[in-house]
Amino acid sequence: MIDISRYDSTFENKWCPGCGNFGILQAMKHALSSLTIPPEKVLIVSGIGQAGKTPHFIRCNMFHGLHGRALPVATGAKVANHDLTVLVSSGDGDCYGEGGNHFIHAIRRNPNITLLVHNNQVYGLTKGQASPTSSIGMITKLQPHGVHQTPFNPILVALSLGATFVARGFSGKIQQLSQLIQQGIQHRGFSIIDICQPCVSFNSINTYPWYQKRIYELDEATHNRSDLKHAMELATEWEERIPLGIIYQSQRPAFEDTIDALKTLPLVKQETQVDQLRTIMNNEHKRN
Repeated sequence: MIDISRYDSTFENKWCPGCGNFGILQAMKHALSSLTIPPEKVLIVSGIGQAGKTPHFIRCNMFHGLHGRALPVATGAKVANHDLTVLVSSGDGDCYGEGGNHFIHAIRRNPNITLLVHNNQVYGLTKGQASPTSSIGMITKLQPHGVHQTPFNPILVALSLGATFVARGFSGKIQQLSQLIQQGIQHRGFSIIDICQPCVSFNSINTYPWYQKRIYELDEATHNRSDLKHAMELATEWEERIPLGIIYQSQRPAFEDTIDALKTLPLVKQETQVDQLRTIMNNEHKRN
């Protein structure tokens, strides 16, 4: 039996009863406990939204940033301190909407961090507007005639940009999701886990029963996770069948491994060259 109590927080949780975030929170605690990572060695970075509140409910280091800006903060933290296990907790609106540009370039850089996207296909914190992943025809308070835009496909976008670890989980399958998070953390490079998560208050379409009729787990014995072409085919499955598991995995140098100044020591362990900084500042002052 895995004891997750060491990650319990004292903050009061105010998510809606039945919210898919609860399953994700349990899976995160279970994954960190299974890997025996001490809370002080964990950093969870988040943006704005219900998903952004997740690090409040886990005992660890946390950085609650601006809307859509979690990934650059997480990248900087990992560059500064390689010993930290860095996770990003984001929502579909936070990551794929406001943070879409950072999402693209984080994939390109391939920092050794794990991105968990709580994808409920709606803006839950701001009371139910359509998000980038909302399905066509979905009616909301802001889209009374239904959504007309094509939904953003994060799996397909990640694959096309060269992501080295691409997976999908479901908040209703906590054990499998925990395993995916563990594998994402252990992967050296950028790991994205898009997590299907029902919003019981504002999304009456993508419910628990809706997902249960469609989700299926990829067969580890037959699925070749290094086959990019097949991974892209899996990425297009949605309305009738939704694959869960590691869709694609490959290897290339992590971002921090490509920076010459970090090959000996991470920034946090390097001595600050105060004299050099003072010279630069003095020269800049004289120039102005």
